[in-house]
Amino acid sequence: MTYLEASKTMTPVGETQKPAGRFGLFGQLWFQVLAGTLLGILLGHFAPATAVAMKPFGDAFIKMIRMMIGPIIFVTVVHGIAGMSDMKSVGRVALKSIIYFEAITILALIFGLIAVDLWRPGEGMNIDAAAIDTASIKTYLATAHDQSISSYFLDIIPDTFASALTEGHVLQVLFISVLFGIAIASIGERGRPVFQVIESASQGFFKIIGYIMYFAPLGAFGAIAFTVGQFGTASLWSLGELIIEFFVVCALFTTIVLGSVAHWCGVSLWRLLGYLWDEIVIVAATTSTETVLPRLIQKMRKAGCEESVVGFVIPAGYSFNLDGTCLYLTTVAVFLAQATNTHLTFWHELGLIAVLLLTSKGAAGIAGAAFVVLAATLNTTGTIPVASIALILGIHRILAEGLTFVNLIGNALATVVVAKWEGKLDEQLLATTIGNARLRSRHQIPAAAL
Repeated sequence: MTYLEASKTMTPVGETQKPAGRFGLFGQLWFQVLAGTLLGILLGHFAPATAVAMKPFGDAFIKMIRMMIGPIIFVTVVHGIAGMSDMKSVGRVALKSIIYFEAITILALIFGLIAVDLWRPGEGMNIDAAAIDTASIKTYLATAHDQSISSYFLDIIPDTFASALTEGHVLQVLFISVLFGIAIASIGERGRPVFQVIESASQGFFKIIGYIMYFAPLGAFGAIAFTVGQFGTASLWSLGELIIEFFVVCALFTTIVLGSVAHWCGVSLWRLLGYLWDEIVIVAATTSTETVLPRLIQKMRKAGCEESVVGFVIPAGYSFNLDGTCLYLTTVAVFLAQATNTHLTFWHELGLIAVLLLTSKGAAGIAGAAFVVLAATLNTTGTIPVASIALILGIHRILAEGLTFVNLIGNALATVVVAKWEGKLDEQLLATTIGNARLRSRHQIPAAAL
């Protein structure tokens, strides 16, 4: 009997009993977050100065979540790997994950490129790149110049074991977690006490996440109030066509590409969206998928995906499976070329995709990640003026709502795909869980940990 089989007699890691809710609609997390978002929009519109001062509420919520990401990834990955009886399955899960990630990344890059070439939202703007004020983007440009392929791979290895957990770099945490999980599994029965400690720690960490989620509505309020108060609606209208085009592209990619993948897996995309509705609302309000990473791990495990798969695919996907970020990068890069009258040949666009296959993997663990990666990509290709990214600085957070949504759904679906491919998906439990998601949400206080 493996550690994992023995532990199944106990309460599943991170799961707690959920009390019956007595507050109806008002007790549901998505409603609370939506209410906070609407209040933030109103405050930002009517009292911009006050709204900007609300930013610490959003920052505090995101910081509390980020505080727990390293420990939760560590205990989840270690628990999953240490509980495996066959270490070869770790390699298979990793290989299949990377194959799927790269395939879907290429599709996302091509999809975004074709869409922006057909729509051409930047055509006719006639922006002179030399006249653009780059003062507001100096920090992003400096960070972009520091990024390189060698530094990216070296950054996967932490300076110390502890620094990976304290600095919150997802790939570094995943790296030490896989090594530690394999080490615990390889020493047999001597590793059982450590395994049991990891299991108990997991339950405690997820309980903390449950407490933090009570602050999600306040965090959403602060984040959206700052965005509306700081940037107003002027930038929204001036670049409205790009915003509309990008959200349409996100919707089409989700429906056509991810919908087709879901159909192949025998999963209803719409039921999956319903199952993840709370997380979608939180991500839309905070423009950060990190805020729901712990809940996503829990939910996909509860939906029938084996813990060893969930523990690897989701953390790895947060760096390697950023479908929404890929859509953003190709759409915005070509938009900037159109806006500055920079002619792109077929070979220029092919080169752009080739560079983005590498640079898009750096969109995790960096402040303003997608924006920095965009600057680094334009700097690498040397075709599109790097200074032109100042044009979209004011609407970046608005566009981020679309890309984070696609990133979230893409990683949830990737977990199902790899679990099914590896034969570690309980399809009956999956169908039952996502099919009854709406019914369950009526009878629980969602701010409690799932």
